[in-house]
Amino acid sequence: MSFRSVFIALVISFGLVLAGFLINRQRPASETSQGSAAMVRATGKCAECHTEQHYAIVHEYELSAHAAKGINCLECHQPGQNQEREDHHGFVIAKNVTAANCRSCHETEYQQFLRSRHAAPSWAAVYGEKGLSREQVEFSEKFQPGACKRPANALVALEGRSAVVSGCEKCHAVGKPNTDGSIGACTACHTRHTSSVEIARLPTTCGQCHMGPDHSQLEIYNESKHGVMFAAQKSQLKLGVAPKKLTSRDMFIPTCATCHMSGLNGQRVTHDPSERLSYLLAAEISTRRPGYAMGQVNMKETCVQCHSRPLVERIYDEAEKAVASTNEKVKAAKETYESLRAEKVISGPPFSHPIDFLYFDLWHYYGRTAKHGAFMGGQDFAHWHGTYEILKHTVELKAQAEELRRSHARPK
Repeated sequence: MSFRSVFIALVISFGLVLAGFLINRQRPASETSQGSAAMVRATGKCAECHTEQHYAIVHEYELSAHAAKGINCLECHQPGQNQEREDHHGFVIAKNVTAANCRSCHETEYQQFLRSRHAAPSWAAVYGEKGLSREQVEFSEKFQPGACKRPANALVALEGRSAVVSGCEKCHAVGKPNTDGSIGACTACHTRHTSSVEIARLPTTCGQCHMGPDHSQLEIYNESKHGVMFAAQKSQLKLGVAPKKLTSRDMFIPTCATCHMSGLNGQRVTHDPSERLSYLLAAEISTRRPGYAMGQVNMKETCVQCHSRPLVERIYDEAEKAVASTNEKVKAAKETYESLRAEKVISGPPFSHPIDFLYFDLWHYYGRTAKHGAFMGGQDFAHWHGTYEILKHTVELKAQAEELRRSHARPK
């Protein structure tokens, strides 16, 4: 081949390369910069920016089981069906990571979660059926009757949108309906980027929501023998052991997740905390759950991993008697309160009279606390923050009721 032929070939090749470069420059960044899963894993493409701008994200990811198994950012942030997308510096990702992204690998856990009160019923406790599809409501009602077919909580309208969004919704969004058709956010318990089993097992993680006067489970746990021993020996527990491998050698002191969800010593793991419960303790008048017998069997089998069966039976017997006693006290107060509305001594919407709040506190705060305290080993909550307050509020309720009747009977 002559020198002239070689020169012409080189010029043509250079022209083709240049033309390709110029054409490629006109393509959108989402086409030219979108990394494949292999590229992200091999080059740490996401970490190039996030290490500098949001180091905590990268650090938390590096601590996760996902990182240990080579699962990369795009595999979780990849847009799924019906998910809103966004161009993130040239990468097309899901605008919001939802339970739909997690279920692509954790379908069993997602289905268990859907049956629980953490799912749609949690959202409905604030907003009623609003935002939930008919299919979602009907599905939930099969497992949690009456938990979704309900109106919005009366306090929502009274407190206002901003108060509810910054308060109630922050916890109840664990069951928020997402635009992609899924429900909830796994990161509420496992946290974003760490996706941690260990964090989900901490009592303080559950205590983000399960605390305060109306559901003081964290405070009760901290007072109980379980909580005292956990505080003293936490460093000796193996909180990060895989759920199906967890034994009482790893968790010789239980946390919330140990009793309600974990597969201790070969037991079945579940993401439906309702499976081991036998009473609707949060209700005004507590009744047995639809799966009462099986729920009690499941929880007792967890208890006997550490305790003798006679001890477990005694604790259940005492707790059930406390529930029955609390129910009777609340029923008596309820009869006094409802008679005022039946006689038209008071009228109007909920929470329009001082006595409305008084009765609400009686059952919603102190009734619940007394029952949870009895089942969870919190004697101070069963008595001083529970039964005692019910008695005190009942006396106040009756006094107010008598005064309202006298006032109602006076000539206008």
